Amino acid sequence: MRERALGPRLVGVGMGPGDPELVTVKAVRVLREADAVVVPVMDTGEIGRAEATVRHHADAARIVRVVFALNEREDRARREAAWDEAGARVAELLRAGDRPTVAFATIGDPNVYSTFTYLAHTLRELVPDLVVETVPGITAMQDLASRSGTVLAEGTEPVTLVPVTAGSAVLKEALAGPGTVVAYKFGRLAAQVGEALRETGRDGDAVWGASLGLPDQQLSAPGTPIDGTLPYLSTLIAPARREGRGGKL
Repeated sequence: MRERALGPRLVGVGMGPGDPELVTVKAVRVLREADAVVVPVMDTGEIGRAEATVRHHADAARIVRVVFALNEREDRARREAAWDEAGARVAELLRAGDRPTVAFATIGDPNVYSTFTYLAHTLRELVPDLVVETVPGITAMQDLASRSGTVLAEGTEPVTLVPVTAGSAVLKEALAGPGTVVAYKFGRLAAQVGEALRETGRDGDAVWGASLGLPDQQLSAPGTPIDGTLPYLSTLIAPARREGRGGKL
């Protein structure tokens, strides 16, 4: 039997890349046992991918929608104000009842480019006795590797993960190095990604995808050129150059 947390408990739950079947057994259990399940939404109010996945596994009556400025990248003051407001709302849930458990559903993994990081940082200051935990989730790069038949790493090969929102120069530097390169969040900068792949000679076997496992899935064949823009949450894998079996052991 698990020991009861000494204070209110906040659990960041990884909901995987969006396919409702790619959610762990532990994640489903935590969602169903939690006193409340918080899902992040944009200020425009539509159901996001994390919330849509949660609704496949948890009682909708316990879902609490909290607005984050997820689409705000320029106005830092507005973004941080949204984080503060969201933190205050979740703090109310954590103070309700006797040591409640509040789950926060995040797409992918809560420790990889996740909104949960900002929320937990805020709440540690608002709720002094808070216990913070995470449940890992399947990542988009794992899903894309599986669906495309791409091996992420062999032997001593490194894997470099780059958010293209950091700039195309960061991506080019990674592509010029050894090993496999994974690019996240590159949809609006797809043309720059395509150029970086060509300049570094890594375009021949790269694969990309978006909305994997969902009705509007996009999945490229290896080496398919990137033309135009793609959804924001697009993922790309440029696998390491390999020669024969076990060549990098």
